[in-house]
Amino acid sequence: MRILVTGAAGFIGSHLVDRLLSDGHDVIAVDNLASGRRDNLGGRVELHDLDIADPALTALATARSPEVVCHLAAQVSVRRSVSDPLLDARTNVMGTINVLEAARAAGARKTVFTSSCAVYGVPDSLPVGADAELRPKSPYAASKTTGEIYLRAYRELHGLDYTTLALANVYGPRQTPEGEAGVISIFTAALLEGRPTIVYGDGGNTRDYVYVADVVDAYARALETGSGERFNIGTGVQTTDRRLHALVAAAAGAPDEPGTAPFRLGDLPAMALDPAPALDGLGWKPRTSLEEGLAATVAWARGR
Repeated sequence: MRILVTGAAGFIGSHLVDRLLSDGHDVIAVDNLASGRRDNLGGRVELHDLDIADPALTALATARSPEVVCHLAAQVSVRRSVSDPLLDARTNVMGTINVLEAARAAGARKTVFTSSCAVYGVPDSLPVGADAELRPKSPYAASKTTGEIYLRAYRELHGLDYTTLALANVYGPRQTPEGEAGVISIFTAALLEGRPTIVYGDGGNTRDYVYVADVVDAYARALETGSGERFNIGTGVQTTDRRLHALVAAAAGAPDEPGTAPFRLGDLPAMALDPAPALDGLGWKPRTSLEEGLAATVAWARGR
């Protein structure tokens, strides 16, 4: 199958490219390298240095005729979306529309769209089900919600199928400090280098951490299944910030002695996503324990 991947040189995108190539697919890799790294791809596939909002994306897509478009490119920082909502909208709303237009013009069958646990805002209960009300609390979350609305519209108007994957906090090798799970990258680098680390508040905030290899398995499955649905890609398990620090310190062989700082305004107190519907709809479930994933992540960071 020929598959166009946006954000292909990024953290998750490059792992997805690896998986698709290993499965025998023909990959068209697109990334403007604003946050992605060319060396994440290691020359395994030709990289098209192109912004997702650039009209030239349609020319590329129509020339190569992908069957499926996996859309991962995005502005991912909640704080940046608050300080510059227009930048966020240009990338995450206008960019997504341009990707859908490119897919439509190329005659693609389907788009696999990357959403976020942020779309649920402050949930009524945990873990959050995929049918929970969307309550975006930031421009970033609003832009991801808007992307889902456009997916539905393109399906109705043009027959362009889609599957949405709402990701929990993804971590693993090649991770950057951006996004919620970036704390693992921050802790890992600091602990390996003997620098101080910080936990905010009492360390009791929780997140759902899911390993990147498990996440790209969900994308691979969504190529053929999950028509017109949103699936939560997480573990359903809450891990406190303080527990996370202890686990990273153990993997790094470093002291578990973080400093503390006041809670940050706007931080959600807790989040976890219910992955059960993804088992029914995609045949997917998380397979990597947090301890196993952190060991692999720290080993990669140490090897650099």
